Amino acid sequence: MSVTDLSTPNLNEDEFAIPESNQFTQTLSTHKPKILLLYGSLRKRSFSKLVIEECARLLIRMGAEVRIFDPKGLPLPDGEEDTHPKVQELRELVVWSEGQVWCSPERHGAMTGIMKSQIDWIPLSLGAVRPTQGKTLAVMQVEGGSQSFNVVNQLRVLGRWMRMITIPNQSSVAKAFLEFDDEDRMKPSGYYNRIVDVMEELIKFTLLTRDNSDYLVDRYSERVETAEQLMQRVNQSSQ
Repeated sequence: MSVTDLSTPNLNEDEFAIPESNQFTQTLSTHKPKILLLYGSLRKRSFSKLVIEECARLLIRMGAEVRIFDPKGLPLPDGEEDTHPKVQELRELVVWSEGQVWCSPERHGAMTGIMKSQIDWIPLSLGAVRPTQGKTLAVMQVEGGSQSFNVVNQLRVLGRWMRMITIPNQSSVAKAFLEFDDEDRMKPSGYYNRIVDVMEELIKFTLLTRDNSDYLVDRYSERVETAEQLMQRVNQSSQ
């Protein structure tokens, strides 16, 4: 089968652009990758938090600068104004970050409300800034029972919705209470090795994409829409 009619009459030729490798920046940043880590439990001994702390140690060893957000005190979405200090703290960290790690326990086959509340407080746009678009994301989960992938699958959907670059690898730690010692450090295991894999991959993708994130998420449909909005404003001002 071949396409004989190659015309594209619906295209806005002014906004259509052919992707080219020379559009990628050749000058790479040298500062430490900035990684924000979120976890989904308020328990005193939270295994999602313990996993996040192991991730932070690994990320620092790999040369990253890390921040861990404590969800304690974060109000329910719409329960307070977005001027609430914890909401502002979360949003500022999201803007600061170049990549993120999300880890939630599985509860009733889904992520916890604590995890979802954090994500729900992150808007798709803050004025002219889209705080998550083009940033890298690693998704992880912990379970009290047998291994599941319900939460990481849900987190992937949210990552796509937030226009993030969700890396292929992921981690799911089954029977997490067996994987930590009395000092709350993770024991050597295949689960730990997978977490190392995920963090390594996150750093690689962050280094690869952070200087080109604006170009990677530059969209034809939005260029057309922006041009049309500009034309409307020009026409209105000239009347």
